[in-house]
Amino acid sequence: MHPLLTEVIDAHGGLQRWHAHTAVQADITTGGGFWAMKGLVQDARTRQMQVALHRQAASVRPFGNPDWRTNYTPQRVAIETTDGRTVQERLAPRAAFDGHGMRTPWDPLHRAYFNGYALWTYLTTPFLLALPGVEVTDIAPWHEGGETWRALHARFPASIASHGAEQTFYFGPDGLLRRHDYRVEVAGGFPAAQYVHDIVEVDGLRFPSRRRAYFRGTDLQPVRDLLLVSIDLGGFRLEPAGAR
Repeated sequence: MHPLLTEVIDAHGGLQRWHAHTAVQADITTGGGFWAMKGLVQDARTRQMQVALHRQAASVRPFGNPDWRTNYTPQRVAIETTDGRTVQERLAPRAAFDGHGMRTPWDPLHRAYFNGYALWTYLTTPFLLALPGVEVTDIAPWHEGGETWRALHARFPASIASHGAEQTFYFGPDGLLRRHDYRVEVAGGFPAAQYVHDIVEVDGLRFPSRRRAYFRGTDLQPVRDLLLVSIDLGGFRLEPAGAR
C-alpha cells in the first residue's frame, strides 16, 4: 500500500477496526445553495443515513414521505416504504444525468442517487482509497490555515460510483482528512472543494462530523461566497461484523 495512504488509514482507526464492522449509521442534517439550483426544496430536518462499509450501498430516511426511504446501489436506485415496497426505481441511474449542467433540475431519484454515492464516498474515506483498482499518487503539498497538508490524487475504476474518476484528498500533519476536491460529473462537472471539521471517534474509527463544500476556482481556492452543500453528522453507530 502507498506509504501516505497507510499512514492516513492508521490515523483514521486502521484496517483491522474497519474490517470489524459492516455499516455505519448517522443522523444527518443537510443545507446549502446547491439544492435550490437543482429545483429541490431542502429543509433542516434531521434524517438517518446508513452506508455499507465494504460494498456500495446506502439508504436515508425519511425521504419525501415519513414512511419512505432510499435504497441506493450503483446499478439501481429506489424509493421504498420502510417495509420494503418499491415506490419508484431507476435502473442504470447514472445514465439519467447525461447532458446535465449545474442548474439542470433533478427529480427525487436523481437526488436519491446523488445522496447515496456521495455519502458512501464521504463515510468510507480514506478506507475506500485502499479498494482494488483505486490508484493513488502523491501530489504537491498544499498550504492552508497555517498548516501544510499532504495530498493524494486518486483515480477510481469505473466500478466505483462517485463524484468523478479523479479526486484529491488532503491530510493534515496528524494524518486526518482536511479537504476533499472533486468535479461533480452528474451536474456538469463543476469543481468543488469540501472542507471537513470536528472529527469524532467511534469504536476507534474517526469520522468528520461537519462538512462544507464550495465551488472551487481555477486557483484551487474555494469561492466562500457560495456555500454549495453543508452536512452535519452526529450519533454515529457502527454495526459489528456478524451482528445480523
